[in-house]
Amino acid sequence: MTQRHALPRYLFGAAAARTGDEMSGPALLLLGVAATGTATTGSTLLAAVTATAAVGGPAVGVLLDRALRPGRVLATVLAVYAAGLAAVALLLDRLPLAPVLALALGIGLLGPALSGGWTAQLPRLLPPARMTRANAWDAMTFSSASLIGPALAGAVAITAGATAAVVASVALVSLTIPVAWSLPARPARPEPAPVLGELAAGARAVLGNRALLRATVVTTVSIAGTGVLVVSLPVLGQNLLGGPERGAMLLSVMAVSALSANLVLARHPLPVRPDTVVLVCVLLQVAGVAGVFLAPSAPWLILAATVVGTAEGPQLTSLFAVRHREAPERLRTQVFTTAASLKVSAFAAGAALAGPLADFSLPLCLAAAAALQLCAALVHAAVRSTSSPSPAHGSGADR
Repeated sequence: MTQRHALPRYLFGAAAARTGDEMSGPALLLLGVAATGTATTGSTLLAAVTATAAVGGPAVGVLLDRALRPGRVLATVLAVYAAGLAAVALLLDRLPLAPVLALALGIGLLGPALSGGWTAQLPRLLPPARMTRANAWDAMTFSSASLIGPALAGAVAITAGATAAVVASVALVSLTIPVAWSLPARPARPEPAPVLGELAAGARAVLGNRALLRATVVTTVSIAGTGVLVVSLPVLGQNLLGGPERGAMLLSVMAVSALSANLVLARHPLPVRPDTVVLVCVLLQVAGVAGVFLAPSAPWLILAATVVGTAEGPQLTSLFAVRHREAPERLRTQVFTTAASLKVSAFAAGAALAGPLADFSLPLCLAAAAALQLCAALVHAAVRSTSSPSPAHGSGADR
């Protein structure tokens, strides 16, 4: 992969993989409903394919960190993930639900490779001076995937059926396999070490580094608050926008805002430490969720959702910058995949908490979302960082 085309090829691979991943959840949800006629089957499939991420993240990270050519290992993981999704679609109406759910749980173990597994490869593609903008572009693949993936799953399911939606998700993930295969090798094979020792070293890398620990805990708590907010949106839509499905469209507003903010950052990197940007973005999310809570009408609600989304994009970009700056090279992938799996689990926990809260009291649910964002800001203030910023990652030196 030549350096001139390295970033565009990487971004294509990361965006396609993440869009396929974002498609897979709604597609499996729709497939479960179509195959059995009950929403329970669909929601159970969706839960199964995300529930094991917290376990799989560290293990996938160790696997990639121990490889001389991590891109080829990543390509193999992507191929297995795509084959697993296809098998679920094929077997759902041919086998009892239990073995299909077991297969979905197995697929979920590999999910962090589609997020952190890609991002950890960036420093081997580009010189340090280009990493600030590359982080912004990489974060945009998450925003675009969250915008396009669910909409594409719904469109394909409407026109060709739920099975076709899963097939489209499989196709997108499969497209990225050659790109992953071509990612560069390490200069030398890492020294072999026991797997349990590597897992412990990865945990120590996060827990023992104040900057990494702070960024990880802050963004994990913050995304739990986002999970609470997302569940409340259909009810807000019913109250202020004329229907629950219109409330769900606020997710698109948030995704577009995040994407737009990162487009600006890609052209004009901020001349401040990424650690500071993480805090500012969390405070903006506190304000945005409070705005959602207090919104008296549809325009104010849309404005508040825009503020939340605008903060989410730069927060993710800055989080990547902190991880790239602080993660030891031999543990880089494990740091990324472990953190990604924690965020997936935190989002799921927030969403699970929000269901009963929203049924009981929408204001209480939104207050919980704001409280979690405020807790994230307090964590940032409580955990002092002792790291020094890298010029390439913290000051926009690549302009």
